[in-house]
Amino acid sequence: MCGRYVSTRGPEDLSGLFQAAPPEPGHVLEPSWNVAPTDAVWAVLERADRGSGLLERRLRPLRWGLVPSWSKSPSGGPKMINARVETVHEKPAYRRAFAQRRCLLPADGFYEWQAVPASAGVKAYKQPYFIRPEDGAVMAMAGLYEFWRDPGVADDDDPAAWWATCTIITTEATDAAGRVHPRMPLALAPADYDAWLDPSHRDADELRALLAAPGGGRLDVQAVSTAVNNVRNNGPELLDDPEGPVPAPE
Repeated sequence: MCGRYVSTRGPEDLSGLFQAAPPEPGHVLEPSWNVAPTDAVWAVLERADRGSGLLERRLRPLRWGLVPSWSKSPSGGPKMINARVETVHEKPAYRRAFAQRRCLLPADGFYEWQAVPASAGVKAYKQPYFIRPEDGAVMAMAGLYEFWRDPGVADDDDPAAWWATCTIITTEATDAAGRVHPRMPLALAPADYDAWLDPSHRDADELRALLAAPGGGRLDVQAVSTAVNNVRNNGPELLDDPEGPVPAPE
């Protein structure tokens, strides 16, 4: 799974990397070294412009934790932060979004944890590891997005009437990530961005073929401070080496 990640690149950088229009005025997200479920995150997606009707690729914020359009409430969103690649095309919560509302979620890397048993007077704890591409490139995590209409808001034009939410597609972990956790976010290669984002591309078999293997090359894994375990902590110091020896991931 992917339950926490790092996203520090600014909108100017991301717009250039993904050849996307910048976010609309007022959409501002601070860099985060501890992105957690329900946080607003940057996403790259393609939708028809309201005025011209032309397809436009744009950077915009989405709330992490997908709420299907048919949900009676948004309460299940925090539990739907990940969608398994093996079943994402057929699960009721994801299949409509898989068919026409796909996105990319940029990340510097992601966290996974391993349980460390108690020993020599030290209590059991969970050791976090930061996993990222070895070359430092951005990870374009494959995602889905949905819009949910809040029935408690009367005016359709009120921004609070609509929740724009997303989920990250995960796959079997490979390379260094597999030594920490059996699942990992599925990152797409740049050559596949256009086909994945195109909402008119609805052939399920062709779309699934884009998700056959993680893109982005080899991964680097490093133990980091246990301060990341608390979602209230945020800052570059979270990526510092932990104090004291850390067992190597198995």
